Amino acid sequence: MQFERRNVSASVMRVVVVEDYEPFRRFLSSTLRKNSELQVVAEIADGLEAVRKAEELQPDLIMMDLGLPTLNGIEAARQIRKVAPKSRILFVSQESSAEIVEEALSVGLAGYIVKAYAGSELLPAVEAVRQGKRFISAGLRGLAFTSDAEVQGRGSLPDEEAVPTLASGNGENARKHEVQFYRDDSSFLIGFSRFIETALMAGKAVIVLATKSHHNCILERLKAQRFNIDAAIGERRYLALDLVDMLSTFMVNGMPDRGRFTKVADDLVMEARKAAKGEPPCVVACGECAPFLWAQGQADAAIQVEHLWDEIARKHAVDTLCGYVLTRFQRERGKHISDRISAEHSAVRDESGHLMGSFNPV
Repeated sequence: MQFERRNVSASVMRVVVVEDYEPFRRFLSSTLRKNSELQVVAEIADGLEAVRKAEELQPDLIMMDLGLPTLNGIEAARQIRKVAPKSRILFVSQESSAEIVEEALSVGLAGYIVKAYAGSELLPAVEAVRQGKRFISAGLRGLAFTSDAEVQGRGSLPDEEAVPTLASGNGENARKHEVQFYRDDSSFLIGFSRFIETALMAGKAVIVLATKSHHNCILERLKAQRFNIDAAIGERRYLALDLVDMLSTFMVNGMPDRGRFTKVADDLVMEARKAAKGEPPCVVACGECAPFLWAQGQADAAIQVEHLWDEIARKHAVDTLCGYVLTRFQRERGKHISDRISAEHSAVRDESGHLMGSFNPV
């Protein structure tokens, strides 16, 4: 983390960047520094520290991720409004659900950028904020917000092809079935914890398929974030299943049995849907069944599991995140298999949440 103080003119906007993924934090800061009227006065990787530095520095603008260690972005924003009421807050997050964006805007934020669009939207968003406008990312095109009447700045894309298509061409339910790559277990756990917390905050039910050790670590992270995970468990909105036990219910002779898989997955989604809040009730899932098979050298089985789950995700409109540890992914199998895995997903993201590729489900 870097901090700097300077005597600057009133025309210079003082900016604090809050992002825990260091490469993306560097990208944000270097992009802002291209404008001589913007001064990055602090780079922070932690939500609680962001509150402290906001109170100390009283910056003009705070650019902040939603999923942060210690204190999530929305809660940090609430606290910042109390200690630095004149600071404006602009979220830069990979989360694009209407519920979460609506909650973020309700905190009184200056705007919201979807990370995949940050390259083209970052400086225009800051300029909109400078003019007293609220900026909404083009990555949220098509979503409606109760606060839309207040939105004066809105992102735009150079062409329609830049918008990932997530709806099936066969009239099936729209869904996201994304794969994200991580460099190690630690970043994997951070990514899954963020995904889970964001969904639960929106009232969704979450299905988590992971190893026992990963389940324990995820719970520890969620509790450390001061999220009331015990309440979600009690409401049955958080369904944590051991992946080894789950695999035993549908694997036959080293390959997934379609009939068994469909029955197990259908029952699981329907159980989760009963606990979800809101209308219509929404279910999301994250897991490592296919990555686990991949790590065991069962690439064909992993690809088939991805394919079968994709059918379930379309049928029930379940947004899904599959997590692969990137170093293992690269080390154990070749690129031709990674391409086959990626093709089973609606989008492929790197560790920072950047869109590496998107696919039209068929």
